Amino acid sequence: MQRRPLLAVLPIAAILRGRMAQARPHAILAELFTSQSCNSCPPADALLIELIRDRPEILALSFHVTYWDRLGWKDRFSLPAATERQRRYAALLREGRYAGQVYTPQLVIQGRRDAIGSERAAVLAELRQAAPAGSAEIALGLRENGVVVEVGPGSGAGMLWLIGFDPLHVTEIRSGENGGRRLAYGNVVRSIAPLGGWQGAALRQQVPRGAGERVAVLLQGADGAILAMASA
Repeated sequence: MQRRPLLAVLPIAAILRGRMAQARPHAILAELFTSQSCNSCPPADALLIELIRDRPEILALSFHVTYWDRLGWKDRFSLPAATERQRRYAALLREGRYAGQVYTPQLVIQGRRDAIGSERAAVLAELRQAAPAGSAEIALGLRENGVVVEVGPGSGAGMLWLIGFDPLHVTEIRSGENGGRRLAYGNVVRSIAPLGGWQGAALRQQVPRGAGERVAVLLQGADGAILAMASA
């Protein structure tokens, strides 16, 4: 297992000036692809909320896809970018029961393995086996209209992604497969934006904050592997 290196990053204190908040580090990324119109998804949505509450080392995010929107209820949180992200995983992930397919509820762990998000035992087993990210370190600073992102030097190369998300939403579903239910969703992704590539050298940039109360930055390799992450 690769250990997180000691990094000579740019001084984090510098980005914390001016009412800026330090990022929360995480070791494991769990991405749930879900929909308000899928009646198999509520148990997975509930499990994700449990992970958010009980497992701070895990950055658990809820990506609502669009392809269920035509079946009686339009998910108010569905994003074309979430559907596209899941399709990229379908092209990369070649193991598992539904290899090469898009489906809900799918939980992708560290960008390299997946499980059916409603199958609690399988999800927890995959999380236990997941290797923690440690190729670099990320620091985030929040300003009123933007985010300062610092990535320390490290090994490998990848793409940086800015994710905007809301901590919790509760929705009354009025039609479709979940019609009549009141369902809760945790860490609901509201925006996904690429920030550019990282080639192993330290970098610092300020970017618009985008939609969502909170933000996460993911550093992801070409094979989908999560190299580093932080949220604020």
